[in-house]
Amino acid sequence: MELVTTYLCKTSDIGVHSNMFGGQLVALIDQSSAAYASQVCDTARMVTLSFSELLFKKPIKVGNIVKVFASVSEFGNTSVTLYIELRKHNVYTGVQELAMSTTIKFVKIDEEGNPIPISEKCKNRYYDRLEKFGKGLLSMEERKIENDEKTKAIDKGQ
Repeated sequence: MELVTTYLCKTSDIGVHSNMFGGQLVALIDQSSAAYASQVCDTARMVTLSFSELLFKKPIKVGNIVKVFASVSEFGNTSVTLYIELRKHNVYTGVQELAMSTTIKFVKIDEEGNPIPISEKCKNRYYDRLEKFGKGLLSMEERKIENDEKTKAIDKGQ
């Protein structure tokens, strides 16, 4: 699982029961996981197709830090399915509690909104990075290592 977004719950996020409003949580998850899917699939043209069951396990209160984690569950021809966890983070202890989880399926689209294939290059790169670095999206330092290794392989004629 990769950290996708960190969010501080504000007073404006609170619903009538003094918890973060469920619609705010869904919007946070949809937006952050769409950005993750877009990065994995090398396109800004990703649309939400479906959410699985949304399981609200812990309330989020004003001042709580919320962290969204994601991982690819499956690639389809034109889609990617992500497993998402939203965790409540305690800044004093570092303990994180699962507050919500779901799976979301995104579809890659063209300019007209029609589904188009996700390249095998994107899929393979995700799995290669997952195997080597334990995550699909890399930091700048990890990308440099990856690029240096590719350059060395090319220089050796591989």
